[in-house]
Amino acid sequence: MAALTVSRLQGSFNVVSGVWPLVHMRSFEAVTGPKTDKWLVRTVSGLLVTIGVVQLLTPDDTQSVAFAKRLGIGTAATLAAIDLTYVAKGRISRIYLLDAAIEVLWIRRWQRKR
Repeated sequence: MAALTVSRLQGSFNVVSGVWPLVHMRSFEAVTGPKTDKWLVRTVSGLLVTIGVVQLLTPDDTQSVAFAKRLGIGTAATLAAIDLTYVAKGRISRIYLLDAAIEVLWIRRWQRKR
């Protein structure tokens, strides 16, 4: 799979996962558990949408794709670390282990690209 394709796929995933709580918090909480600080959920959602749009709009040139790779790995590593840390502490639902696994897959996919 080409690096630009990875950028677009991860970008799509980030946009969808970011938009979900913005458009329907109730279903998001039904799956992920109740949230105390909804403003924080919305903030992270907005950042994910922004990151995803940048990934989706990445031009097909070496420098831009390298930037998308760094952005993709950094975002996935941050989300996976938060998921694993706070599931282990019992602060967030175990469903976030699924997200951590997906984020690790994004990192592995990017690592296969030069």
